[in-house]
Amino acid sequence: MSYVVAIDQGTTGSTVLVLDEQCNVRGRGEQDVPQHYPEPGWVEHDLHDIWSSVRTALAAALAQARVGPHDIAAIGITNQRETTVLWDRRTGDPVHRAIVWQDRRTSDLCARARRGGHAARVRQLTGLPIDPYFSATKIAWLLDHRGWRARAERGELAFGTIDSFLLHRLTGGSVHRTDVTNASRTLLFDLHTLTWSDELCALFTVPRALLPDIAPCAGVFGHTRAVPGIVDGVPISGIAGDQHAALFGQACFSTGDAKCTFGTGAFLLMNTGATAVASAHELITTVAWQIPGELAYALEGSAFVAGAAVQWFCETLGVVATAADMTALARSVPDAGGVVVVPAFTGLGAPHWRPDARGIITGLTRGTTKAHLARAVLEGIALQNVDILRAMERDSGRVLRELKVDGGAAANDLLMQFQADVLGVHLRRPPFLETTAYGAALLAGLGVGMWQSKDAIAAAWREQRRFAPQMAKGDVDAHLQRWAAAVAKA
Repeated sequence: MSYVVAIDQGTTGSTVLVLDEQCNVRGRGEQDVPQHYPEPGWVEHDLHDIWSSVRTALAAALAQARVGPHDIAAIGITNQRETTVLWDRRTGDPVHRAIVWQDRRTSDLCARARRGGHAARVRQLTGLPIDPYFSATKIAWLLDHRGWRARAERGELAFGTIDSFLLHRLTGGSVHRTDVTNASRTLLFDLHTLTWSDELCALFTVPRALLPDIAPCAGVFGHTRAVPGIVDGVPISGIAGDQHAALFGQACFSTGDAKCTFGTGAFLLMNTGATAVASAHELITTVAWQIPGELAYALEGSAFVAGAAVQWFCETLGVVATAADMTALARSVPDAGGVVVVPAFTGLGAPHWRPDARGIITGLTRGTTKAHLARAVLEGIALQNVDILRAMERDSGRVLRELKVDGGAAANDLLMQFQADVLGVHLRRPPFLETTAYGAALLAGLGVGMWQSKDAIAAAWREQRRFAPQMAKGDVDAHLQRWAAAVAKA
C-alpha cells in the first residue's frame, strides 16, 4: 500500500499525518512551536524551531503508522499563511525570524499606502485590503529596517511564505517555489493573471529577484533530498495555504459551499466557483485552489483571534488550567450575564479591518464571576463570525443554510451550539477536525494520481454531528446588539 504524508505547519505548532489510499489516518505526530513577542504588536517565529518541529512530528507520525521509507508516494504541505521568511540563497539559512501573520508592526506602512490613494487599485488586482496581515509590507520592513535591500536586489536573498521555506528544506535547497493560494496572500499577486505583478512589486518596493516561482496546488513541486525517515526522490505534490486546504478537505466543491476553521483565528471561506467575486463589504477575494482542469475562487473573512482567546484565558490570565476546564466553567452559568468580550488582541479583521482596535470587555457588574467571563470569551469567538458571514451573504447574493466546521475549537459543543444559534444556520462537523492537513494530503494524492477526481473525495466526507439553531430570535437579537455596541468601543 502507498501512503501520503501531510505536513501542517501552523501558528502554534506542526502536525504531520500519514494517510493510506482509502484516506484513513494511519499515523499522527505533532510538536509545539514557541512564539516570540519582542515588542507590543510584534509576533515572530524562529525558523529553526519550525523546521525542528516538522522533523519531530514527521518522525512520530511515521513511527506510529509503521510505514517504511519506500512506502511514501507523495508529500503535501499546508501552512500558516502570510507569515514572512527571508533566507540566504547560498546557505539556506534564515536571515531573521519569521514575521508572523498576526504581526502589526507595518501598520504605518499600510496607512501610508492607503493615504497615497492605492487601496482601490490594490484590491482590484489582489482582492485584498492593504493591511499588515499580508506579506508585502513585512518584506519591505525587513529589507529597510535590517539593511538587506541591496542584497535582495542582487538576488542573494529569497522570500517565501512557510510553504516555500519547507519546500526549500525538504528538497535540500534545490527548489524555490510556492502555490497560487499562498501567493495570493502577499499583496504582490495578480488574482486574474495568476502571476506576480510588477506594478505591486514597485508599489511595495519588493524586488522581483526575491520571489519564488508560482505553481498550481496539485502537481509535483520538487522531490525530497536528505529528509530523515524518507528516501530521496519522493514527490512533494500538493501545497495550499491552511484555509484553502481546509476548504478542499471539507469537500466544499460546489459554488456556495462554505466552512469555518476554528484555529488560532477563525476563518470563513465560501467557494465562489470560477468567478472571483469582488467584495463590497471588506471581505477578501482569494484563490480557493488550482488543480488540473479547474481554477476556483473564494470569499474569505478572517477573525484574527479564536482559539487564541481560550489560550489567553487559560494561560495568560491563569483562571483555569485547560480549555476543558474553561468550558466546564462556562457551562456552570446559563448565560454570560450581559458580559461581552471582543477578542481584538491583534486588531479586527474582516469586515472591519481595524489594526488599531484592541480587545475589550463590557457589561461587567458586581455580580460578574469568572464563569460569566469564560462564557463571554467563547461567545465572543462566535459573535465575530456573524459579522463576517452576513457580509459574505451580501457579497455572494446567497443565504447560507449550512456551514461546515473544523479546527480544534470545533470540538467544543457549547461553542458550536452558540455559533449555530447566533448565525441561524446548521453547522456540520466531520469526525476528523484536522481538515487542513487532510486537504493537503488530498491535493498531494491528486498531484500524483493516487486519487483521480474530487468525486471520490466528496464521497468519503462524513458528518459526525449537526448543530441546529435553537435560540429564540429575541435572544439572538439581544446578543447581536450588545456585540455591535462593544465592537464600536473597541
